[in-house]
Amino acid sequence: PYLVHALYSFDSRADVDRYVEALQAVIERHDILRTAVLWEGLPEPVQVVWRRAPLEVEEIALDADGGDAVQQLRARFGSRHSRLDVRQAPLLRLFIAHDAANARWVLLELFHHLAIDHNTMEVVQQEIQAHLRGRAEQLPRPQPFRNFVAQARLGVAREEHEAFFREMLGDVDEPTAPFGLTDVHGDGSGIGEAYRPVDAELARRLRARARALGVSAASVCHLAWAQVLARVSGREDVVFGTVLFGRMQGGAGADRALGLFINTLPLRLRVGEAGVEASVRQTHALLARLLRHEHAPLALAQRCSGVAAPAPLFSGLLNYRHSAAAGPASTREPEVQLLGAEERTNYPLVLSVDDLGTDFGLTAQVQSPIDPVRVCTYMHQALEALVGACLLYTSDAADDLVSV
Repeated sequence: PYLVHALYSFDSRADVDRYVEALQAVIERHDILRTAVLWEGLPEPVQVVWRRAPLEVEEIALDADGGDAVQQLRARFGSRHSRLDVRQAPLLRLFIAHDAANARWVLLELFHHLAIDHNTMEVVQQEIQAHLRGRAEQLPRPQPFRNFVAQARLGVAREEHEAFFREMLGDVDEPTAPFGLTDVHGDGSGIGEAYRPVDAELARRLRARARALGVSAASVCHLAWAQVLARVSGREDVVFGTVLFGRMQGGAGADRALGLFINTLPLRLRVGEAGVEASVRQTHALLARLLRHEHAPLALAQRCSGVAAPAPLFSGLLNYRHSAAAGPASTREPEVQLLGAEERTNYPLVLSVDDLGTDFGLTAQVQSPIDPVRVCTYMHQALEALVGACLLYTSDAADDLVSV
């Protein structure tokens, strides 16, 4: 499920070649993009950095009568139908084809989450742009991923991780299973997806309320998601996974370093035990404590609960992410256009909240037959109710004052 693909269109084959050359140059700059994973005959899996990792590019002859070129590429090589040998660097492959019907070239980029997370992909695209514009020499010095590995492995002691998660999860003895979904070993298939922007006025009020309470917008969203899960799982005491950025304690330059920094860890919230404002502040405080443990192994955290394996501790996930993109498609360069992308997890229910600086977007991925539009609607309603209940001022003028 952790194969990701992105689709691009190009005006000409020459533009494709320039893009491939730029991507190869980025691969040569960064150790993590030249990484393979080896485990055979070894005491534990290791990441090995290759000195040279040539990018594999395959040109495909499409069926002239097979319909849309993009759909043909996705059907043959999309992440639900393909595999990557993770023993072979780089963990990327490109498939290109001429789209005669639209007088363009299309490219499917397949990559593995083992090496590339959401932030990494954005930095890769920025560096590709720099190469295409002839500004490669202006790029900052690359940060070796090994620095982060050392930071993560030599950071917080295992005993401290265990003490924190036992305190939070020790008396949890039942899974939180929204909609009754309990299979957390999915392969990414059978998942429906829906996107909904948060109404602009609600987004403005959400940020104003968060500032007035001295908390982050992310904390408000975590509490809203807990309220949704409480209602669709029949529990007031809920646990769900939250995706941590992983770069807060990654050391100098971690904000632009490439590699898999993110981590998923459990968060437990009790819905309805306290007033709304107190609940928001408690959520914020718990997230702040969780950040110290952002590199703890998920398996360790789960073992600290009272839920006996193989039952899952949780099956729902919240991914709060900062993004510059306004939606699933955008123009990167005049001659390079992103047509779309697909990413999945092993979880049957994932809600991603895109923090776009001013606005927010909600993307739900959920196992069929649950309707992902329904999930987005629930979250939007939960945010509206939560923001309304946090009302601190009675006039729009006061609201505007808080916003400023």
